[in-house]
Amino acid sequence: MNKCSESLVVCDVAEDLVEKLRKFRFRKETNNAAIIMKIDKDKRLVVLDEELEGISPDELKDELPERQPRYPFFLVYKYQHDDGRVSYPLCFIFSSPVGCKPEQQMMYAGSKNKLVQTAELTKVFEIRNTEDLTEEWLREK
Repeated sequence: MNKCSESLVVCDVAEDLVEKLRKFRFRKETNNAAIIMKIDKDKRLVVLDEELEGISPDELKDELPERQPRYPFFLVYKYQHDDGRVSYPLCFIFSSPVGCKPEQQMMYAGSKNKLVQTAELTKVFEIRNTEDLTEEWLREK
C-alpha cells in the first residue's frame, strides 16, 4: 500500500479521559492545573499522559517531550486583565514539535478536532516549539 494514500487517522477519546476533562472544567480550585494527553497508537485512543497541579506555563513546557506531539490542556490559568479583572480561561494547546515523525504529527493533527469537540474547548492554540510556551505567549493569545 502506498504510504501517501493512507487516510488520516482520527483517534477516539478514552471514556475515562472524557469524564476527567468534564470534571476538570468545573473544578472549584483556582490554582493553575494542566492535563497532558497523548495518543495510544495501538488502541487509537487519546489517553491521559499526566495531570499536574499548581504549574506555570514555563514549568509545563519542561514536561513536554521535545520530539513527540502532545496535547497539553491548561485548565485553570489565572489571567489578570489590564483593568484589574481576573478570569480563568481554559486553554487547549496542541504541541507538535518540529522533528517529530510525520505519521505521529498526522495522527495528532487528525484527532485534534475530535478532542476539541469532545471536551467543548474554545481557546485552542498550536505551538511548534515547546520553548515558545511561556506565560507571555499565553497572555498574548
